[in-house]
Amino acid sequence: MYLSELPNAPLWRKFTALIYDWLVLAAVCMGYGALVLFIQVNAFGKTFGEGEKGDFGTLGFLGLVLLIFAFYCFFWRRGGQTLGMRAWRLQIIANDGKKPSFLSCIIRGIIAPIGLGVFLLGYLWQLIDKDNQTLHDKLSRTRIILLPKDKK
Repeated sequence: MYLSELPNAPLWRKFTALIYDWLVLAAVCMGYGALVLFIQVNAFGKTFGEGEKGDFGTLGFLGLVLLIFAFYCFFWRRGGQTLGMRAWRLQIIANDGKKPSFLSCIIRGIIAPIGLGVFLLGYLWQLIDKDNQTLHDKLSRTRIILLPKDKK
């Protein structure tokens, strides 16, 4: 069976995969935060008084956003699956059934968080779409398919 013949994944599976990915990303972001703090203290001599909270600053925040963006783009391009997608048997493909292009991943990586942040409208689009796709699926010319269960 060709990948392009498989059905689009239901919305609830996409959300569960997203939660799995966020757990992985939480660990990655904590490591990034520790690295930024280490650099601030050791390279720039920044000190923090009692009760004072450190902050990333603009450059640190942009680095964090870039890290999250790169995480998704890397896995989408590499094998079409993040860890959460693998656990829930999901895979991202281009509409032609091939691996998504780098441009498609960039478009998806920009539109998906906006669709999530604006009252989930980008995701809820799937409930009314005739092709059962989210808004970022449509705009990036990709889709997330549900892979069949492995036969044992």
